[in-house]
Amino acid sequence: MFINCRGERLYLSKERAIYWEREKMLIISDLHIGKSAHFRKSGIQVPDTVGKTDLQILTALVKEFKPFTLLVTGDMFHNKINSDANAFIEWRKSYSEIRVVLVKGNHDELKTQDYVALGIEVHHKELLCHPFRFIHNKPKVFDEYYNLCGHIHPGIVIFGRAKQQLKFPCFYFNETCGILPAFSVFTGLFIMKPEKGDSFYAITPEKVVPIAISS
Repeated sequence: MFINCRGERLYLSKERAIYWEREKMLIISDLHIGKSAHFRKSGIQVPDTVGKTDLQILTALVKEFKPFTLLVTGDMFHNKINSDANAFIEWRKSYSEIRVVLVKGNHDELKTQDYVALGIEVHHKELLCHPFRFIHNKPKVFDEYYNLCGHIHPGIVIFGRAKQQLKFPCFYFNETCGILPAFSVFTGLFIMKPEKGDSFYAITPEKVVPIAISS
């Protein structure tokens, strides 16, 4: 579904991504490439299909929107180069024409030469592209830029008529900041507490749904 944010037309995808029409930019957060392999190395048996599924979804998004730029607002990689990251290396070869930009997050610990080899443009703190500031974590100081970030893996609880509760990842927007859901399927949710003026868009299996917040 499309929303208007600071005069810009943004498409919120049920695949946990934003497409910025004017810049032909696909925006995701918290891809966590290598997380499942990192867990397996620690003796926790997480299937390697997790990372492959994320890349398959990313491929579908690239084919749908044909972006000039793929922007990741932090935690693109979970740790260091491992078997899961090697799958991304092959993916990158297939889409070498796309500009890939990373605003580093707390888990992005690859060496500088690794990012260079992958053709990834790295910004250590933030990226300004008017009217947006792309940053990993929600800032504490605000200015004329509208912040788009990730990090907390936002989710929302929807209550049914018979006291059922369903939890969904979501896009969250307030007056100064928008928070993207974690792109990877291998992440948890931080349930957001609605406040006055907040906007929530739940990501259901079928579509993105705006959620009315009762006052």
